[in-house]
Amino acid sequence: MRIRDRFLQFMHGRYGADQFSRCLLWIVLACMVISFFTKGLERSIFYWLSLAGLVYCYFRMFSRNYAKRYSENQLFLTRTAGIRGFFARQKSLMAQRKTHHIYTCPGCRQKIRIPRGRGKIEIRCPKCSTKFIKRS
Repeated sequence: MRIRDRFLQFMHGRYGADQFSRCLLWIVLACMVISFFTKGLERSIFYWLSLAGLVYCYFRMFSRNYAKRYSENQLFLTRTAGIRGFFARQKSLMAQRKTHHIYTCPGCRQKIRIPRGRGKIEIRCPKCSTKFIKRS
């Protein structure tokens, strides 16, 4: 228990892991895997990139400068908001596909959600009022 107490005392006041650190660790892991499967100069480049990324990630986690690390994380979150939103929408659509069909309007490309199991139905687009027939 004494080692645990020392570790907790050491980590007190440190920034810790955030979204940017986790993303950086995934990138480091990908660089390491790529370095295992490449040869020559590419191998050493990916090895040194992964090593530098790992050092920077640990530097961020053990840092006591909360304001600077927080601003770095906020910058990361604002720059990646579009990408993260895209994947969140795709995840939501995949979850909805269990109970609904999702069709695209041929007129305006609007996505329309129809409950499953209703047979062949006529669908009217709420945006452009185009009617089309699909099987639910």
